[in-house]
Amino acid sequence: MRFKGRTWSLLMLLLAFTIVAAGCGNSGGGKGASEGGGESKPVTKNNKDIVIAINANFITLDPHNAGDTHSISGARTMYEGLMGFNDKMELVPVLAEDYSISDDGLTYTFNLRKNVKFHDGTDFNAEAVKINMERIMNEENNLRMRKSFATVADVQAPDEHTVVFTLSQPYNAFLNKAAMALMISPKALKESKDITKDPVGTGAYKFKEWVQGDRLVVVKNEDYWQEGLPKVDSITFKPVPENGSRIAMLKTGEADFIYPMPTEQVSDVEGDSNIVIDKIDSTIVRYVTLNTMKKPYDDLKVRQAINYAIDKDAYIKVVKSGLGSKLTSSMSSMTQYYSEQSGYDYDVEKAKSLLAEAGYPDGFEAELWGENDSETIKGMQFFAQQLALVGIKVDVKSMEGATLSDQINSATPDNAKIQMWYVSWSPSSGDADGATKGLFSSEFFPPAGANTAYYKNDNVDQWIKDANASVKAEDANAIYANIQKQIWEDAPWAFLGVDQVITGKRAYLEGVKALPDGSISVIDAEVK
Repeated sequence: MRFKGRTWSLLMLLLAFTIVAAGCGNSGGGKGASEGGGESKPVTKNNKDIVIAINANFITLDPHNAGDTHSISGARTMYEGLMGFNDKMELVPVLAEDYSISDDGLTYTFNLRKNVKFHDGTDFNAEAVKINMERIMNEENNLRMRKSFATVADVQAPDEHTVVFTLSQPYNAFLNKAAMALMISPKALKESKDITKDPVGTGAYKFKEWVQGDRLVVVKNEDYWQEGLPKVDSITFKPVPENGSRIAMLKTGEADFIYPMPTEQVSDVEGDSNIVIDKIDSTIVRYVTLNTMKKPYDDLKVRQAINYAIDKDAYIKVVKSGLGSKLTSSMSSMTQYYSEQSGYDYDVEKAKSLLAEAGYPDGFEAELWGENDSETIKGMQFFAQQLALVGIKVDVKSMEGATLSDQINSATPDNAKIQMWYVSWSPSSGDADGATKGLFSSEFFPPAGANTAYYKNDNVDQWIKDANASVKAEDANAIYANIQKQIWEDAPWAFLGVDQVITGKRAYLEGVKALPDGSISVIDAEVK
């Protein structure tokens, strides 16, 4: 009987969300934009100015304070670090030509690239690195990146092209964090009143303008140190939260590249000779944070009930159009030191029983926050419908990204209004620490980090420190397995799914791509 009931429930949800998806697809796109028949409009690109449409605004262009993936993407067009990532999120030297690590894991020596200049003509050298690190590590600046370098005891510049970092203890994610520490011109740091409005880096593109909510425009750096790059004159990023509008822009050629590609539109445009769809497995996890310091989410049984109440297979089919997979840990299987967990299979009766044991036999009223893009709204509506089946009445509240960020980061654990947050996370640093510490360490409650579940477990806090101090990979692997098991049991999240990264682009555009973490790389952008 459970199988039949579950199948009928799934069919009804598919029907309901087919209607919702159709409505989302039409909005702002016009009839031709939302229907699958016929190819998109042929476009001839006669210039080297490209437009990239994304689903949300940039939050900041300060590379030392960026926490969302779009802001990181924007910053990386203009800034570079000692290290960086290739298309597979593997570490590669960038402003450092090479590096060495002492046997005890405490000393990192970087040999810097010569003849590199910031956009304002300032030389990139060891002193510039030291000034940037001092800014990051200065507690008074209260920058998000500071805690990533908490183990740095000293930074020295023995000569113009050598930087030596001495750590107070081993930190196995240090190189990944170094890749996230993008270098800002020391002159700009000294003279600019607001570096977010006057970005000056060494990157392939220079800042032109940022109109919050409308566009970010970067232009070609004619003096870029990598020979032959960049190959386009300008890139304009446009935040377009509504799926139908974004796909319409791609079909008409108003946008040359869009991300994310609406999953419900993928089958419609595959085979269109004017459009190329790219899909890759990702490190992006989808979940709902549950404020463990606020009733009723402070009760483990309530949090577990919410997890049992969600049909993850239906979530992937309905919200992701089948393009994704169930989340089976606190991180994606693509992430370093992933350890698969089991449990929380869809079970409405189990969810109801747990709620009754917790003192909520009739459920309760709840509030769910999320951003205002089409797919997020669809995911929140699905989540609310699922919880309604076990008596939890969810008020869905969607907000623009900056507004939501302000609501979350202006609160303390004691006065935080957030109950549940439908959100995604990807470790842009490419390591297990990036998928763990900022989300689950009690040192990273907002605004210090993204632990919006206000989750605190003393064992997890200690294990995170132990894992980071591990010199051997096998030791770190065992500790991260314990961390994931404990988090799964404590259920500070409703664990949902893992995205595929899906992008759409015009056929004449090459070299623009989304990486497994969902960030967009434009270094090799070219119009053919």
